[in-house]
Amino acid sequence: MYVIVDIAGKQFKAEKDKFLYAPLQDAKEGSKVNFDKVLLVDDEGKVKVGAPTVKGAKVSGKILEHVKDDKVVVFKKKRRKGYKVKNGHRQQFSKILIEDIKG
Repeated sequence: MYVIVDIAGKQFKAEKDKFLYAPLQDAKEGSKVNFDKVLLVDDEGKVKVGAPTVKGAKVSGKILEHVKDDKVVVFKKKRRKGYKVKNGHRQQFSKILIEDIKG
């Protein structure tokens, strides 16, 4: 069984007892989180598609830790002008363990 869930405006495929890297959540590490915006539920071939969400479907999980993604380098250059700028950032994510899917 898997579901497609909307977390912070992005869609993720979630399965029970699997990890999910979602955008940084406000909750602390070790706390429980619930996601109500379930867009699709697939239960061994029985597919329910929401319009826009599936009623009664809910995904619950536990935040394991807050992590950072690999560094992304942003380099800008204009030729023959001596203009070079190098910047970068690391996107922050929350590692979530999906504990239960009700749908």
